[in-house]
Amino acid sequence: MFSRKTEEIQPFLVMDILRKAKDLERDGKKIIHLELGEPDFPTPKVIVDSAKKALENGKTHYTNSLGILELRISISNYYNETYNLNISPNRVIVTNGTSPAMLILFQLLLDSDNEAIISDPHYACYPSFITSTGAKPILVPFKNFSSEITNYITDKTKIILINSPSNPTGTRLTKEEMEKLSRLQPTIVSDEIYHGISTGTRDYSALEFSDNAVVINGFSKFFAMTGWRLGYMIVPELFVRKLEILQQNFFISANPFVQIAGITALQKAIPEAKLMNKIYTERRKLALEGLESIGLETNPYPDGAFYALFNVSDFEKDSMKLASEILISTGVALAPGKDFGPKGEGQLRLSYCNSKENIEEGINLIGKFLKEKYL
Repeated sequence: MFSRKTEEIQPFLVMDILRKAKDLERDGKKIIHLELGEPDFPTPKVIVDSAKKALENGKTHYTNSLGILELRISISNYYNETYNLNISPNRVIVTNGTSPAMLILFQLLLDSDNEAIISDPHYACYPSFITSTGAKPILVPFKNFSSEITNYITDKTKIILINSPSNPTGTRLTKEEMEKLSRLQPTIVSDEIYHGISTGTRDYSALEFSDNAVVINGFSKFFAMTGWRLGYMIVPELFVRKLEILQQNFFISANPFVQIAGITALQKAIPEAKLMNKIYTERRKLALEGLESIGLETNPYPDGAFYALFNVSDFEKDSMKLASEILISTGVALAPGKDFGPKGEGQLRLSYCNSKENIEEGINLIGKFLKEKYL
């Protein structure tokens, strides 16, 4: 009845956990949400006010499919200033979030006989974006990704998709690793949605090392704008017209009032976004210390994004089963590791996009549950 391609697309399990959590909340149960990779901060007021003004001024119609020029200029300026680049706004394409960006980019680059390399574990939806084109995702173990990747490259390899800081591990590629990967022959697609959410040294963009790389980024994480659905790509000029045609056919354009809000975000809200990152850093420390105190190992150690992936295989190897049991018994919602690939199984992902009090309480409840059920 349904197409083979749709049959290959797996459920986004963290969204299934969220649905169960919301059902329990409606029944009156207190839920501590540590499952979603969504900032708990409100979108900065200056951004909201900008969107309101745009709506009041009638900015509700189609725009150029590549995006409003002023936003494309603001994005190129942001990348140029942040990473010391010289990117033309002509290379920027604005999209309704990063997922549509990946969909049209992979439609452009992948055929059914191609392969796309991703890490394992990886963001849950990457394989679905790839298989929707008929291409095959090739999984490279995360811990040895940069050192072993050449063993997985064949004449069928069309793209290498990297994500630093990473979902679900919260780790980052070093400057040397990023440079090595960016110089490989297949097209490098760098998902930089978590840039700016990190501790210590700055994040590195693939565009610092290769002008032929494709960068995908957006406003969801850094500016706490997940529901606004605003993303963008920075691509080689050769790609622009083809991607414009795909955008025209599938999405037409991003919302105009949201694009205007994006201009304001880049011009006026960066200081507030950096304050959010300082709070994430404090929460990260609290979460990691809390997990360690109840005997849960976080390996690798995260220093970016807002996640901690911890091992629970000694208690239960089926992470979806364990996440569901913890949710029902304690009211703590976590993401099952199997969502992120075979190497994620036997682990759970905690998102510290919540208050320090809730993070601390949630971890204590997890520890109590595991002790009572398994020890």
